[in-house]
Amino acid sequence: MKVDLLLGLQWGDEGKGKIVDVLTSKYDIIARFQGGPNAGHTLVFNNKKYVLHTIPSGIFHKNKINLIGNGVVIDPVILCKEILNIRNENIKISETLLISKKAHLILPTHRILDAASEMSKGKNKIGSTLKGIGPTYMDKTGRNGFRVGELESKKWKDKYVELRDKHIELIKFFKVNLNFNLKKLEEEFFQSVDELKKIDFVDSENFLFEANDKKILAEGAQGSLLDIDFGTYPYVTSSNTTAAGACTGLGISPNSVNQVFGIFKAYTTRVGSGPFPTELFDSYGERMSKVGNEFGATTGRPRRCGWLDLVALKYACRVNGVSKLMMMKTDVLSGFDKVLVCTNYNYKGKIINYLPYDLSESSLKPVYKEFKGWSEDLRQIDSFENLPENLNYYIKFLEKELEVPIVIVSVGPDRKETLFR
Repeated sequence: MKVDLLLGLQWGDEGKGKIVDVLTSKYDIIARFQGGPNAGHTLVFNNKKYVLHTIPSGIFHKNKINLIGNGVVIDPVILCKEILNIRNENIKISETLLISKKAHLILPTHRILDAASEMSKGKNKIGSTLKGIGPTYMDKTGRNGFRVGELESKKWKDKYVELRDKHIELIKFFKVNLNFNLKKLEEEFFQSVDELKKIDFVDSENFLFEANDKKILAEGAQGSLLDIDFGTYPYVTSSNTTAAGACTGLGISPNSVNQVFGIFKAYTTRVGSGPFPTELFDSYGERMSKVGNEFGATTGRPRRCGWLDLVALKYACRVNGVSKLMMMKTDVLSGFDKVLVCTNYNYKGKIINYLPYDLSESSLKPVYKEFKGWSEDLRQIDSFENLPENLNYYIKFLEKELEVPIVIVSVGPDRKETLFR
């Protein structure tokens, strides 16, 4: 069994959904391996926009299996809304979607706990999406979690009540003024569970192991700089978003990993709190935000924008063992008179080219290299050969620095606006 991995190399929102959708025709199985509905994968085709939060991005292709792996945490309410939207597109979910029995469920009280914890932090809040992700992973590692497979038991509600009551006591601990209607939340939750049980639950690691003759693409969520271990802690997500997370999130061995596709934007964005060395507060940042429509697909929050951080990108390539790169939203930079790239950091008076432990503004300043911009409308370009000379120079510089080939350049949101190199 060989598995290709597809990962985001920044703080999420790189465009993974589009690329999975573009590549799906080459694969038999698309498997999501971590995260939950805090992710938002946007796909655009046939002049319509679709946002997926839990379902793998290959779902719109016929005769492809989409697997939600054991490393994913699932909110039945959100997942069922996704399923309903997809069914409206005449997709036969029952034939194309599988869920791991070992995946954990997000309960209504997980979401309330998330909100209470974030509210209690005041000015030091993490920037949580408030989807209950963190508390669900805490229950998982604390061996209290509620797994999908338990829904097959006639006594699953007993387990639910036990965990719910424990959460209610924990919510009191935060001593914050939260208004919520648990009864209403539970009604929606139980209705969604009934719908969820119509989907096939599988022993996912065995399912993949037996798929020897199938081509498998593992789809990550969020980005490498949000990894619980290697991201900008504590402003991170609660799962391993790097290549290692695919092994634990799907039950595949390290030697079964084939290609590692790394996706990055031609610039950098971030949602929520946390360090961002190349963040812009000027007209360039405003233009990136406006032209790139930089709002979170899950939260709707405006994304912070900045120049490409080559130091952080190189770090992500190394941590993941990236073999091929894909550059997204290149069209957003069209019309800029100049394009800057952070090549080093001035860290406490010393020039360094690696990501240090301390990324605070008082310790670190970006060092930039300037490039000439390009003005052409890239969405009208259909081949690499026709790209502007200045953009080609930009691409070649990045390849040389990263020592990884850039094989795809996205020049627009539609699946057709993708150039293969």
